[in-house]
Amino acid sequence: MEINWIVIGGVAVLVIILVVLTIRKNQKEKKKLTDLLNNDFKKAKKDRVDAEDSANEK
Repeated sequence: MEINWIVIGGVAVLVIILVVLTIRKNQKEKKKLTDLLNNDFKKAKKDRVDAEDSANEK
Protein backbone atom coordinates (compact mmCIF):
# COMPACT_ATOMS: atom_id res chain seq x y z
CA MET A 1 0.00 0.00 0.00
CA GLU A 2 1.55 3.23 -1.17
CA ILE A 3 0.76 6.69 0.15
CA ASN A 4 -0.49 9.07 -2.53
CA TRP A 5 1.36 12.26 -1.55
CA ILE A 6 -0.14 14.33 -4.36
CA VAL A 7 -3.69 13.80 -3.09
CA ILE A 8 -2.67 14.43 0.53
CA GLY A 9 -0.81 17.61 -0.50
CA GLY A 10 -3.79 18.87 -2.50
CA VAL A 11 -6.17 18.29 0.39
CA ALA A 12 -3.77 20.01 2.81
CA VAL A 13 -3.51 23.07 0.54
CA LEU A 14 -7.31 23.27 0.22
CA VAL A 15 -7.72 23.04 4.00
CA ILE A 16 -5.16 25.82 4.55
CA ILE A 17 -6.91 28.06 1.98
CA LEU A 18 -10.28 27.39 3.61
CA VAL A 19 -8.93 28.29 7.06
CA VAL A 20 -7.34 31.53 5.80
CA LEU A 21 -10.52 32.63 4.00
CA THR A 22 -12.64 31.84 7.06
CA ILE A 23 -10.35 33.89 9.32
CA ARG A 24 -10.43 36.86 6.91
CA LYS A 25 -14.22 36.80 6.68
CA ASN A 26 -14.53 36.55 10.45
CA GLN A 27 -12.24 39.57 10.94
CA LYS A 28 -14.32 41.65 8.51
CA GLU A 29 -17.57 40.68 10.26
CA LYS A 30 -16.01 41.42 13.65
CA LYS A 31 -15.04 44.91 12.47
CA LYS A 32 -18.54 45.55 11.10
CA LEU A 33 -20.14 44.38 14.34
CA THR A 34 -17.79 46.51 16.44
CA ASP A 35 -18.58 49.59 14.35
CA LEU A 36 -22.31 48.88 14.55
CA LEU A 37 -22.28 48.44 18.32
CA ASN A 38 -20.12 51.53 18.85
CA ASN A 39 -22.40 53.74 16.75
CA ASP A 40 -25.78 52.23 17.64
CA PHE A 41 -26.74 54.21 20.70
CA LYS A 42 -29.35 56.87 21.29
CA LYS A 43 -28.26 60.22 22.63
CA ALA A 44 -30.00 61.29 25.79
CA LYS A 45 -32.27 64.25 25.26
CA LYS A 46 -31.50 67.29 27.36
CA ASP A 47 -34.56 68.96 28.82
CA ARG A 48 -32.81 72.15 29.74
CA VAL A 49 -29.99 74.00 28.03
CA ASP A 50 -26.76 74.38 29.95
CA ALA A 51 -25.01 77.72 29.65
CA GLU A 52 -21.66 75.94 29.79
CA ASP A 53 -22.55 73.68 26.90
CA SER A 54 -20.98 75.31 23.85
CA ALA A 55 -23.01 73.35 21.29
CA ASN A 56 -26.42 73.82 22.95
CA GLU A 57 -27.76 70.79 21.11
CA LYS A 58 -30.75 68.72 22.07
